This record gives sequence, C-alpha cells and structure tokens, in this order.
Amino acid sequence: MFFRTFSFLLFLAFSFQISAQNKQISLEEIWSGTFRQEGLQALQSLNDGQSYIIQDYDREKSEMRVDIYSYKSGQRTSTLINSADIPELKYFQTFKLSEDESKAILGVDIQPIFRRSTRGIYFVYDIKTKKITRIDEEMIQEPTFSPNNEKVAYVKNNNIFIKDISSTQKTQVTTDGVDNKIINGLTDWVYEEEFAFVRAFEWSLDGNKIAFLRFDETDVPEFSMDMYGRYGQDLYPSQDAFKYPKAGENNADVTLHIYDVDSQKTNQVNLEAYEYLPRLKWTKDENVFSVQATNRHQNELKLYFVDTKTSKAKLIHTEKDNAYVDVTDDLTFLEDNSFIWTSEKDGWKHIYHYNKKGKLIDQVTNGKWEVTSYYGYDRQNKRILYQSTETGSVNRGIYSIKLNGESKRDLSTKEGTNSASFSADFTYYVNTFNSVKTPNLYTLNLAKNGKVVREIKNNDVLENKLKEYQISPKELSTIKVNGNDLNMWMIKPLDFDASKKYPVLMYQYSGPGSQSVSNSFMGSNDYWYQMLASKGYIIVTVDGRGTGFKGRDFKKVTQKELGKFELQDQIDTAKLLGQRDYIDENRIGIWGWSYGGFMSSNAIFQAGDVFSFAIAVAPVTSWRFYDSIYTERYMTTPQENASGYDDNSPITHVKNFNDDNSYLLIHGSADDNVHVQNTMQLIEALVQENKQFDWRIYPDKNHGIYGGNTRLHLYNLMTDFITENL
Repeated sequence: MFFRTFSFLLFLAFSFQISAQNKQISLEEIWSGTFRQEGLQALQSLNDGQSYIIQDYDREKSEMRVDIYSYKSGQRTSTLINSADIPELKYFQTFKLSEDESKAILGVDIQPIFRRSTRGIYFVYDIKTKKITRIDEEMIQEPTFSPNNEKVAYVKNNNIFIKDISSTQKTQVTTDGVDNKIINGLTDWVYEEEFAFVRAFEWSLDGNKIAFLRFDETDVPEFSMDMYGRYGQDLYPSQDAFKYPKAGENNADVTLHIYDVDSQKTNQVNLEAYEYLPRLKWTKDENVFSVQATNRHQNELKLYFVDTKTSKAKLIHTEKDNAYVDVTDDLTFLEDNSFIWTSEKDGWKHIYHYNKKGKLIDQVTNGKWEVTSYYGYDRQNKRILYQSTETGSVNRGIYSIKLNGESKRDLSTKEGTNSASFSADFTYYVNTFNSVKTPNLYTLNLAKNGKVVREIKNNDVLENKLKEYQISPKELSTIKVNGNDLNMWMIKPLDFDASKKYPVLMYQYSGPGSQSVSNSFMGSNDYWYQMLASKGYIIVTVDGRGTGFKGRDFKKVTQKELGKFELQDQIDTAKLLGQRDYIDENRIGIWGWSYGGFMSSNAIFQAGDVFSFAIAVAPVTSWRFYDSIYTERYMTTPQENASGYDDNSPITHVKNFNDDNSYLLIHGSADDNVHVQNTMQLIEALVQENKQFDWRIYPDKNHGIYGGNTRLHLYNLMTDFITENL
C-alpha cells in the first residue's frame, strides 16, 4: 500500500513538473509586464568618480530622493536631495546638477511635446542652504546652468531667457519667437526627430557667451492632425498643426548666433553654403566654438571653429561620401584642442585623432569591424573607451585603447551584447550584459582591465519563471543570399519535427543602418514569437543589404533606391527557406512596423507568389510623404530622383496584389512621424483597384500605438489575423 501511494505521489509530482514547464505565453502576460526584466535605475556618476547618484521615490514616506551610492560597495552613503527638505515642493520629476554639484534644477509637471522634447515648471535648488527658487512663472524648456552656476538659460515661447540666480533678474535674449514661425534656442520637429537634437543653445566655458540656433519656419509647409478626444468629453475634434518639411519641400532657414551676456548684443555667424547645422559644441578654448554643417544631400559634413571675439568661422575638417555622411556625437576636444572624431572613410566606422587645425594625427582603430559606441577619453591614462563589433556584427564588446592606437585591451567578460556606463574618472564602469540565452546582468568592473568587482543585479527570477513556459531557443546563423552572408535568427516550435512542414512568419525592419538580428535577450515581440511558435509557426528574421554594422558598402548599397535591394533579399531568403523540407513554401508571411511596414507592403504587392500574407503597421507607403532630413539623406529629393521614389512605393504596385493573399494595414491617427496620410493614400489606391484587404485605425495614437489596452488589442488583432490566414 505504501509503495502504491508513493508511486502515485511521484507520478503527481512528475506530472506537475511537466505541466509547469508546458505553460503557453499569453498576450495578457506580455503586455501586463509579467516578463519584464529587472532594470538598473539610471545612475549618474559624481565628479569624484567613486560615487554615483540615483533618483528614487520612497512610497512609505512619500519622499522623492536623489541618493548617493558607493561604486565599490554599492551601499547608499547619503542623500543629496530629499523632497522632505523642500516644503515648497511635494515631489519633483527630474533633476539636473550644476557642474560643481552645489545646485540642481528640479522639474515638475513635465509634459511631452514630441519624441524628445518636453516643457515643465522648473526650480533652482541650493543643496547646501536648501533654498529653492522658481525659474519662471510659466512652463519653460531646456533650463541649463551656466558653467559658474550663477545663471540659468532657458527657452519660453520660442525665445531664450537668462535668469540670474542670486538677484532673480531676468534677461530676454531674443524677442522674435513665434509659434510655427520663429524658434530660438530649440530645434524644429525634423531636427528633433532625425538629428536627435532639441536644445540648440550652448554656454561658453566662462559663462560670458551663449551660442544658439534660430529657426525661421515661415516657408515650411504645415501639417495638421485631427485629435478626436474621448467619448462624452469632446464634442468636436481638435487640431494639432506643426511645421513638417516633407521630401523636396522647404526646410527652415537656420542661422547661428553668438550672444554676449555682458553687452547683451547678438552677432550672427556667417558660414559657407549649408542646409543643416546639426551639432553645436564648445571647444577647450573659451573663445572658440565648433559647429557641424552639412549640405542638403548630407554627403558633405564640415566642422567649423568659430572665433567668438570676431564671429568669424574657419573650416577645420570635411567628411565626404558618395552616399551620405552620418552626423557624429563622438566629437571630443582634448586640452590642446586636438579632437577625437569617428568616420566611415575607410569603409568601416572607426575612431580618428586630429590636431586643432584639422590635420590627422592617428587613425586610432582599424579593421573590418565597427565602433558602435564611443564612451569617452580617460585623460589620466590617455585611453579611449569604446564599444565595437570586433567579435562579430551580432555581438558587442567593450575595449580601451591608447590615443595612438596601441595597447588595446578587451574589457568584455562574455560574448554577447555588452554595454558600459563609466564613472567620471574612468575608474569603474557598470557593464550590462545579455545574450540570446541570458537576460540583463549588471556588474561593476574595473576600467583598467575589465575585472568584475561585484555583481550589481541579475535576472535570475525571470530566468526561473521562464522555465515554466514553452520557450524555444532563438537560433543565430547566417544565410547566403545574393552573394552575402546575411545574419539570421530562427525560432522553431518546441516540439519541432523535421519530417513535418511548418508555416513561416518573417519579421524585418530593414531600414538603413538598422539591426534586428543580434546576440541579445528577448524583448516584448520575442515573447509574442514564442507564443506563435507554440501554435506551430516558425519565426524568422534576416538582416539584408542596407542594414548596419557590416561596413559602409553593405549599408549604403541602397542609396537612391530604398526598398529595392532590401526587398530582394527578403524575397530570396523566403525562397531559400521554402526549399527546406520542414517549411511549407505556400505559407510564408511577412510583417513589419514603420520602415518594416513599407517593406512588408512591398513584399505582398510585388512578390505575392512568394508571400501569402503580410501585416504592415504604421508604414511609409511613399517616401514623398516622409520628412526631408531622413528621406533625402538616402534618396536625394523627389525632383532629382522621381523614379527612385515611385518605383519602390507600395502604392505603385497595388494592382499586382493577389486577392487570394491576405493583407492587414494598421495605423495610429495621431502619428506625427509617419503620417496616417500614408495609409489613407494606400487604402484609396487599393479601393480603386478593387482589392480586398483588412485595416484598422487607432484613434489619437502616435507612431508607437500604445496607451491603456491599445497594445493588447493590437497584438490580439495581429495574432487572430495570423492564425486565420497563415
């Protein structure tokens, strides 16, 4: 009797174990955060290099704090700012320290504008005296301390102001700011979106001058979006109108100015012919300012040094490319005003060192791999810290190297995706590691040799949780397509049987310089793919020509013909996959978002014999509808390259859509990036060709299509469409 009972208990335990490992992922779990990774709060190194600060909210005490931690021990040593010490504020959302860490700008009621821009109410807080001073009675943008911490410059109503902290006196630097016409000290929509650039003013090192950009948007066409509001609250739609230069249309007229704080006079800096001024930066000389300028085609980038005493500009360095030159954020000035710069001029992105006159001193890194992040220059040890693809384009490693290109050190501890955040004095760095098998692992490392000092945080809880679910491995490989070894990943059903045939869903993005195949851990879409794999689908992603991190020529082959070579690689990949015994060549679908929606739409219209199914979310349907900076970088203007725009537009090919195939078109009505106009024009073309398809519009949702239950609804929609049609 005991033996039979014991055997029954063993059976139950075994059955429970099998059941526990057999759970299927649900969309509700994905979008409720069940599989969210433990993250590391954004930390900021203090000047001593031995401590860092983290903003944290204590719910029990209802306190917002900025706490100081020791790098070495990880222990909290003190509190720098505490809302409990500030009776005038119950909380603060953002903080920004002055250079000497004696003061902070605290922000409340922060409201987003576009992707990177915000406005809010801001205060100056004296950390020692605990005195707080409101900067302006109205909402402002981009408040920034002067280097001596005595003043704050900011933008209000498109004009620049300066406030003296001790006297509270305000000075209005510009007076001509007008919404949708003149902007001072901030960038317009297209600069913000495509150059990742918002604050367009910079204090001089001595705090006596401010360099700033002025945008005249008068002749830029205006785009408007209807906002429908909530049922029962908004009877009439409102309208959001802003200046948006589409390909070939007028850009804002942008000029560079230098304001003298003492004399309160402004001088304009005259440069040679240019279209864009995408970067401003002061050099190590308090009287010399640098500006990057590029022509409209963006195939020539110039670095100027401006003498602020005379407002005269001198050309220091020029980068040219037959296709385009990427704007660099990696410009670093050394004490002698020589500078570090990154360039693709040898065919791969590498680090260069130039003297203050623009003469090349050394190419610091070289090889058939790319520098993917420049972390900074350790002046004490004369070493550059950077991230690169030296162990393969799907991986990221951390390295240090001498300024002359010698004595390179590998600081990575594992192969996969490593990224680093260095302390101010480059003694330590926090390494974030993940791979297809390992979620984020955070460690503190020594910058001199990469040695791990301590583990900060791991995701063991998530790893253990995932053991309860049907998780299929993501297989990294390459596939030979059109003479290139393309990076590929594949997820098969956990019970994969090579003797059976499976339908395939291909995902791609394919935009210039992008990467969808990497040795990194799962994101939200990957959990969705796991769910689909458990339903019997194989999921595949391939990075074709035009994507990044495999050299200049591989990336820029798509110039003037966006959508041509990228599409051919996806089509030929699908054909090769269809030749595999375990893949049903008649059931291959493709989907994508944004650029990927452009691609999936082209795939179903131009290769309906290869793809039986497509989903396009927020797609560009003609590059004529997209913004000037992004589009013309790769296509020049429609006036110059009409065939490049039209030959690869999904709208051009709707007549070839096979009615036996399935197509789902999705867009948010308030997409300020890829306008819903793209989808509406495509719908009209499909209707006039009498082509049947499915579509959804999400009211008042932007390019990300999220908010409340929106993502859950969207992915339920796509899942149902896949299971019904693929």
